[in-house]
Amino acid sequence: MTRQAVITPEGLEKLKEEIEYLSTAKRREVAERIKEAREFGDISENAEYDDAKNEQALVEGRIAQLEERLRRATVIDEKDVDTGEVSFGSVVHVKDQKTGDSQKFQIVGSTEANPLEHKLSNESPIGKALLGHKRNDVVTVRGPAGPQEETQNHENREVLEPI
Repeated sequence: MTRQAVITPEGLEKLKEEIEYLSTAKRREVAERIKEAREFGDISENAEYDDAKNEQALVEGRIAQLEERLRRATVIDEKDVDTGEVSFGSVVHVKDQKTGDSQKFQIVGSTEANPLEHKLSNESPIGKALLGHKRNDVVTVRGPAGPQEETQNHENREVLEPI
């Protein structure tokens, strides 16, 4: 059973660009490496040939993986997102009530999630907790289990504004 993946238009474009790059430039590059390695002679003990063939398998596997992701993708445009509550595609400004730190995040599908770009998966603990909430709601997020006692292992985050 395949799972439907939600993706933003920006994520769809990046996915298509990566497939295009791998299918054209990267395939040609690897094919050239294989050709050069064959020119060294006996391929049965040719490390360059083996390395190039392994890279070819990785590239083809990645292309297949990305094409499958593309087939399963459901594009949700941020322009169609209801700004009254947090949903997929929302950009949310949150404030940690303990530290006072605030950050903006975009809620995206798991395939686009990248904390360094402030993109949180709708399947992550924080993403799940924020979904459906409105401006000024206080949301409690259970942090990862660790040596702390369970009652201390919570973060309260306030939704300042779904944008």
